[in-house]
Amino acid sequence: NARLHKSRMPNIKVLSGTSHPDLAQRIVDRLGIDLGKVVTKKFSNLEICVKIGESVRTEDVCKVQSGSGEVNDNLMELLIMIDACKIASASRVTAVIPFFPYARQDKKDESRAPISAKMVANMLSVAGGDHIITMDLHASQIQGFFDIPVDNLYAEPAVLKWIKENITEWRNSIIVSLDAGAVKRVIYIADRLNVKFALIHKERKKANEVASIVLVGDVEDRVAILVDDMSDTCGTVCHAAKKLTEAGATKVYATLTYGIFSGPAISNINNACFETVVVTNTIPQD
Repeated sequence: NARLHKSRMPNIKVLSGTSHPDLAQRIVDRLGIDLGKVVTKKFSNLEICVKIGESVRTEDVCKVQSGSGEVNDNLMELLIMIDACKIASASRVTAVIPFFPYARQDKKDESRAPISAKMVANMLSVAGGDHIITMDLHASQIQGFFDIPVDNLYAEPAVLKWIKENITEWRNSIIVSLDAGAVKRVIYIADRLNVKFALIHKERKKANEVASIVLVGDVEDRVAILVDDMSDTCGTVCHAAKKLTEAGATKVYATLTYGIFSGPAISNINNACFETVVVTNTIPQD
């Protein structure tokens, strides 16, 4: 009985923001505890107001808030929730951020460009966060932006499980990286499946627009499984699927940690040659 665990965790509170209440509910169901009470509203000028609906004094508080959807509102809501718990004498505050916002802005890649991921890290620390739990950071160096502990969880075990349970021809598959940054992840999966891997090299004209794609590796007569951490408008992953099909792949799957799916993403996927596109529940999907 999961409820038996409640007696072992008397000082833990899990609070949910408005970005992903379903995930927060699944977490407390697994822990066998109740979801903490939080009231969130907006004033007429759209300022966010958060009230913690129960005592958190001396409690170890975990706040679940994904950096998706209305990103700026959700980030501000999380910061206010952290501050509210600190003011209410919580002993420790952990921010559970399945999808870390602004992670793509992790370095100064041109003159006068901001490093927004570092700024977000600073904001979370200043608000009173003691610990961060996130998943598949877009750039691993983001962990070093914090002066507090950061646990960066990985999706690979879940991806491996899904592949073995849902792709009958997985032994004749090839794992394909969508860029050089994902190669380590792809090699990990390919090694554990004992299959080969390939690489898609892409050159961008600008953000969300790919100029050219080059395939490195032989995918002919194999099931191609694209692996990446995120897809926004899905232009790159759809171009990659077309390239793999033209190169002789029998089927094309895509597994993504984050399905952001902005703008024409769903239309792009529906018009592409995918067998299946799979995402985690780090971001809520309608």
